[in-house]
Amino acid sequence: MRNALHRLGQYTLLMSKTWTTPTKWSMFLRQLLREIYKLGADSLWIVIIISLFIGTVIAIQISLNISSDLIPKFTIGYTTREIILLEFSSSIMCLILAGKVGSNIASEIGTMRVTEQIDAMEIMGVNSANFLILPKITGLMLFIPVLVVFSMFLGILGGIGASYADINGMTPASFIYGLQFYFNAYYITYSIIKSVVYAFIISSIASYFGYHVHGGALEVGKASTNSVVMSSVMILLADVILTHIMLT
Repeated sequence: MRNALHRLGQYTLLMSKTWTTPTKWSMFLRQLLREIYKLGADSLWIVIIISLFIGTVIAIQISLNISSDLIPKFTIGYTTREIILLEFSSSIMCLILAGKVGSNIASEIGTMRVTEQIDAMEIMGVNSANFLILPKITGLMLFIPVLVVFSMFLGILGGIGASYADINGMTPASFIYGLQFYFNAYYITYSIIKSVVYAFIISSIASYFGYHVHGGALEVGKASTNSVVMSSVMILLADVILTHIMLT
């Protein structure tokens, strides 16, 4: 308990140092664009691949498990849409990105800490937390809605592709009708809001573990692993809280 409170205090102090006005806006914007590309745009390929395959698999599995003639076939498209919009494209995708993006942030900042680059910045009077961490948090929070929308579109596209296999009576027409059935546009907003919160969790926790590394290369690896584990736990906790607040 004491260790947890100590970490929480360190995290709070780090975030208070991070969320300050940048000294040079031109340098901040340059760093921001670099982080958007490195953390966001560079993750686009994994979002595309996973979303297409998972959307296809969800549609096939639902089709195989609906064997009753009393259940209309458009239920397959309806259920696939709800799963993708409500959970997969926001929560599950961000859990996957926590492994890729979170470990990248923790290892990068951790390496700068053990090679004393952060200490050199502090000696020169630079707010190292603001300079290194703020562009990463802001960049990921700005680009994550793009990844979520891409994931939604490609997941549904994968489901439509699966409907052409005519598995257990599933047809493209019934699948598309199910996609349109009782569509609630608020679910897209809900998923985007969740993903922005998750982006903050991933980037801030990974930055915390990387910033407070002590030792050598082994500790950088441990910090990277710890950041992914903690980010995943906090994403799941935030998922429960946000779902309760926004959908009930």
